[in-house]
Amino acid sequence: MRSEQHQGHHGVAWWLFVCCAMVFVTLVVGGVTRLTHSGLSIVEWKPLIGALPPLTDAHWQELFAKYQQTPEFRLRNHDMTMSGFQFIFWWEWAHRLSGRLIGVVFFLPYVWFLWRGQLLGTLALKVFGFFILGGLQGAMGWYMVKSGLIDDPRVSQYRLAAHLGLAFLIFGLMLWTGLGLLHPRAVPPAPTFTRRLGAGLISLVFLMVLSGALVAGIHAGLAYNTFPLMNGHFAPPELFMLDPLWLNFFSNMATVQFDHRMIAWALMGLIPWFAWRVWQAGHKLPAALLMLWLAVQVSLGIATLLLRVPVALAAMHQAGAMILFGLLIFANHAIRTSPR
Repeated sequence: MRSEQHQGHHGVAWWLFVCCAMVFVTLVVGGVTRLTHSGLSIVEWKPLIGALPPLTDAHWQELFAKYQQTPEFRLRNHDMTMSGFQFIFWWEWAHRLSGRLIGVVFFLPYVWFLWRGQLLGTLALKVFGFFILGGLQGAMGWYMVKSGLIDDPRVSQYRLAAHLGLAFLIFGLMLWTGLGLLHPRAVPPAPTFTRRLGAGLISLVFLMVLSGALVAGIHAGLAYNTFPLMNGHFAPPELFMLDPLWLNFFSNMATVQFDHRMIAWALMGLIPWFAWRVWQAGHKLPAALLMLWLAVQVSLGIATLLLRVPVALAAMHQAGAMILFGLLIFANHAIRTSPR
């Protein structure tokens, strides 16, 4: 009986990993959507019928006419043709469709596992909570888009950070739960310094993701395109030029990019230390992967900055953040199942 239950939990775990992979793909598509300035092309949120693309010329003309009423078209894309509109439309449509597919791939197996008795009690409630978070993520995405459809054709950096942060939260919770189902532990081990360090690094990477969203939201990556100094300064003189003071941390290009860099420097020092301790605990694979991907992610970030945010590199850098986040979760879970 216990063996059958264990096999059932394996099935649930791999289903959650598939959902994690779909969240990752949606993140990549969303990143390209933002970088190609496609996110404001669909001006309505229709969760169900919005899954159908335009099928006739008349429908295309109707959607294009609605887009022509937006501030983005009037202020930036007033010379856009139908082919140009179709290009940005398909990216945004693909991003929304990807989110809808996650909902389907999540909900239908959830009902199946529930019916088969493979999801019970607290686990069933916890996993259903992921579905609720997914719905909130869709609503947050539309709330973000709405901020760019009023006067200024630019989405709020605060809403962008919330949208991106929620995606990482959903990804992390599903990954941690799936790992727990594959490698359950009877008694949680006592806290150790390595475990506290690992938990702190997960939080720090999450904070860096939010700071990266602020960088993207105010286009701070298009300024101070030098490294390691910022136009010849460790801390540029414009750090606190806005009033009130707190506004600099969210709307000042110099401060937002400086904060992002400082978190990156901290991670470059702390992650190798953590990886070494994970290696010493006998978990060589997660330690090695963590160090390898840290080098890749830092290289992507520097290249993205120096080359003034090319779409391909910037999308890879955003995707790389989720990979780094996932590897940290993998390493943290490994040391919590260690017998040592």
